[in-house]
Amino acid sequence: MAEKQQTIATRQTLRGVGLHTGVQVEMSFVPAPENHGIRFKRMDLDGQPEIPADVDYVIETARGTTLAIQEARVSTVEHALAAASGLQIDNLLIEINGPEIPILDGSSRFFVESLEAAGIVEQSADRDYYELKTNVFFTDPARNVEIMAVPSDSFKVKVMIDFNSRVLGFQHAQLNNIVEFKDEVAACRTFVFLHELKMLLENNLIKGGDLSNAIVYVDRQLSADDQNVLSKLFNRTDLTVTNEGTLNNIEIKYQNEAARHKLLDVIGDLSLIGRPIKATVIATRPGHAANIEFAKKIKQLIKAEKSRKTELQPYDLSQAPLYNINDISRILPHRHPFLLIDKIMEMSETHVVGVKNVTMNEDFFRGHFPGNPVMPGVLIIEAMAQCGGILVLNTVPDPENYLTYFMKIDNVKFKQKVIPGDTLVFKLELISPIRRGICHMRGVAYVNNKPVTEAEMMAQIVKEKGLSD
Repeated sequence: MAEKQQTIATRQTLRGVGLHTGVQVEMSFVPAPENHGIRFKRMDLDGQPEIPADVDYVIETARGTTLAIQEARVSTVEHALAAASGLQIDNLLIEINGPEIPILDGSSRFFVESLEAAGIVEQSADRDYYELKTNVFFTDPARNVEIMAVPSDSFKVKVMIDFNSRVLGFQHAQLNNIVEFKDEVAACRTFVFLHELKMLLENNLIKGGDLSNAIVYVDRQLSADDQNVLSKLFNRTDLTVTNEGTLNNIEIKYQNEAARHKLLDVIGDLSLIGRPIKATVIATRPGHAANIEFAKKIKQLIKAEKSRKTELQPYDLSQAPLYNINDISRILPHRHPFLLIDKIMEMSETHVVGVKNVTMNEDFFRGHFPGNPVMPGVLIIEAMAQCGGILVLNTVPDPENYLTYFMKIDNVKFKQKVIPGDTLVFKLELISPIRRGICHMRGVAYVNNKPVTEAEMMAQIVKEKGLSD
C-alpha cells in the first residue's frame, strides 16, 4: 500500500538568533497542501518571495547550506530540513522574517518538537519516492571525501568521520530507518574545533555563536592567550576544558555525537533533492559542499529519467488557445516569414506547449527541397526556441522590449521528417530555474503524438532599449 504525503495541522512559531548573521528572527512552520513540497517564505521582503527547498536553488555551502531566488535568500536551512525529513513531512511552508534559520541549540531537536506540537496529518496524495536503480558516487580527493548511494528498499544512511585529532578521531554513525531520527539523531549538536572557532569569531563570521549552540572541541593545550581571546569574545571568565576535550560544554549526549550530527546534515541536505529517496547512502567525511554536489547528481538522474518518460498528452487543437498568433506577436519580436509559432496551448511556471501548422506555403519549401519538401531541422529547433521564448518572456513585465539569444544547443536528435500538412506540437520544460535572464530547457517536438525532434537549449533574454512593435 502506497504511503501518503504528510503536512502539519497548525502553525507553530519559534524565535532565535542566526548563527552566522547574529540576527534575531522569528520563523513559523505552516501547513501546506499536497504536492507543495517545502518552501521558505521571506516575510520581511517586498512581495514576500518564496524559495523552494530544492538543490537547484543552493548558492552557498561554506558554513551551512544557503538557498536563494533572485535577491531573496535564507541560510543554515539544513537543521530545519532534517527535522521535516526525519518526521516524514512532505509539504510545509516555513515563514521567516530574516535571512537565516535560527541556530537554537545547534541541533534539530527544537524543530522536531515544534513540528510534533503542530500535529502531523496525513494527506490524500501518495508520497512520491525516487527508487535508486544504480550506484551513484561522488568523490573529492582534496578533502578525502567519498559519498555513495546504492539501491535499497528504504532510506538508510551511514556516516564515517576522521579528523585525525586526539579529541575527535574516527567516529561512525548509522540510521537504519528514518523513524529513528527523532530519538537517535535530532538532538545531536553541531561542532567546531577551537582553532576554527577563533578564526570564525575574529573574522565576525559567526555573530550568533556561543557555547550554548555548538560543541567546541579543544584540540590543543589552552594557552593564556587562548583564554584571554576567548574570554573577550564570549564575555566569560569561567572557560574550562572538560574531560571530553570540549570547552565548557554540557555533557556530550553520545560518544559519537559528532558523527551523528554529520548524519543529520546529510539528511537535511539530501532532502533538497525534492523527493524522498529509497537508497542506502554511505558518506565518508561529508560536508555541506559534498552533500549538495551529491544531491545534484541524484537530482540529475531524476531529471533524466523524467525526460525519458515524458510523453505528450493529447491536445484538442480545435480548442481556443491560451495565446493566438496576435498574442504571440505582441510577445515575440519575430515577424513573417520567421515567426514559426501559431499558438500556445498551455503554460505554467516551468513548461509551455505550442503549435506550428506546417503548410506548403512556407517560404523555405521553395528551396528545401523542390519536389520533396522537408522542413529544415534548424527551423524546427528555431520554432522550438520561440515556443520556449514565450515561457521565458512571460517572466518580465514588458516582453516586447526584450530579445532572446541562443547560448548553447545540446543533445539534438532528429527522428522523423516534417513535411507540409504536419502539425508540430512543442513541449518544453525548464531543466533549472531561470536566473539572471538565462534559461536552460529541454524541448520535444511531436507530430501525431510521436517525437520528431529533441533538444536541450540554453538562451539569454536581453533588454533592448526602444525595441517595440
